[in-house]
Amino acid sequence: MPKTVDIIRQEHAALAAMLRSILLLLSQSRREHTLPDFGALRAMLFYVDEFPEQRHHRKESELLFPKLRARTPLSRDLLDELDHQHARSERAVRDVEHALLGFEMMGEARRGPFERAVQWYVDHYRAHMALEEQQMLPLAERVLTAADWAELDEAFSENRDPFAGHEPSPDYAALYTRIVNLVPAPIGLGPPMAAGG
Repeated sequence: MPKTVDIIRQEHAALAAMLRSILLLLSQSRREHTLPDFGALRAMLFYVDEFPEQRHHRKESELLFPKLRARTPLSRDLLDELDHQHARSERAVRDVEHALLGFEMMGEARRGPFERAVQWYVDHYRAHMALEEQQMLPLAERVLTAADWAELDEAFSENRDPFAGHEPSPDYAALYTRIVNLVPAPIGLGPPMAAGG
């Protein structure tokens, strides 16, 4: 399996764990009739915006997708849809962050809109990841060349997601530590593995 494919799958798994964590925190606060930990939610949504939305999607749209488009016309409709989903998802995470601010500032009256925005985002992202893993990645493995993969592997190995098991870069170490310390361990977020692990 090309390293790029493995990295994409690892980063998808890390995001899925983060999204589950957000839903679990909301479920717990609703069950306990308390407000959620807004600091933890803000930190997790900031991570989602910074890594999956800004870094992960950008590498796919700017590096992987053009190579696929060049290799096969079969990819055109699929990649157009994935690019559209990337753009929609980037807007949606900002809407979720705004809904969180509304919930924090306005209280319980804004819980429902925030929870609906989060659920829509989670459902959208799960479907997006499934489309990439079930259709785009198998197509890429069939049509890209060894030279394509070598170039992609080098690019995708940069700026790795700390929640995918890599040492956080110095500028993201504090965010990573904050999330790990704010979110209960059973949710599935823990210390980074050694680089390359």
